[in-house]
Amino acid sequence: MSHDSGDARRRYPRIDASVPVRISTIEAEKDPWSGRRYFRSSQETCANLSRGGAFVRTGELLEPGRRVLLEISLPDGAQVEAIGRVAWTKRSLEKRGPEIDSGVGIEFLGGAASQLSALEEYVARRARTRGDS
Repeated sequence: MSHDSGDARRRYPRIDASVPVRISTIEAEKDPWSGRRYFRSSQETCANLSRGGAFVRTGELLEPGRRVLLEISLPDGAQVEAIGRVAWTKRSLEKRGPEIDSGVGIEFLGGAASQLSALEEYVARRARTRGDS
């Protein structure tokens, strides 16, 4: 992972991670054609992860400020559910290897303390073994 000036400002260590995540909107949207209310839900991949948030690769960009539920499946078998807020979006027409490079930056707002602690421990363990931060 590259270490830029943003790394020094981070509150929590961040690791590169390719882990599955289900992202679901919390507030309903209104279909412009039918007028029906619906929620978005999709299976995506985290590109990086910290106790404070994640970058989720997705072609379905959500507007900054949208609240979402994240269900993260860590490689050690732990499941983490967290409420988050879309902090920013990244739209790219290029692929990064086989994966898209578009996605959303999610700031975690809350979740079960035990699950967030498990996430923090997982990230810290990986950061120590790989030298990420």
